Amino acid sequence: QVQPVESGGGLVQAGGSLTLSCAASGRTFGSYVMGWYRQAPGKEREFVASISRNGGSTYYGNSVKGRFTISRDNAKNTVYLQMNSLKPEDTAVYYCAASIRAGVGSFSIGAIDYWGKGTLVTVSS
Repeated sequence: QVQPVESGGGLVQAGGSLTLSCAASGRTFGSYVMGWYRQAPGKEREFVASISRNGGSTYYGNSVKGRFTISRDNAKNTVYLQMNSLKPEDTAVYYCAASIRAGVGSFSIGAIDYWGKGTLVTVSS
């Protein structure tokens, strides 16, 4: 199993950039499709991005496509989310997630095996 722990959240101005990290314990990190979800106040949890086990394939939600980049380093058991051109509507708690059975393009909430506790990103206008 893996236990994701997010870091890197904070306050940033609109147009700025921020990189989130997710360190996952466990020896089987490379067996999991990893990804990010986010949840804004009063809204449902929203898919952000996912990445395949070897990092060769990625998939993005429409609202972040072209602005965010997901990557992973299996040697460090870490997945990253580089966020550029941030907008106030990107304000949310960002959750790292792991799935043993999901595909990179089918990283649904129901397929998630492990969730991190989240890190808050606030984008000021």
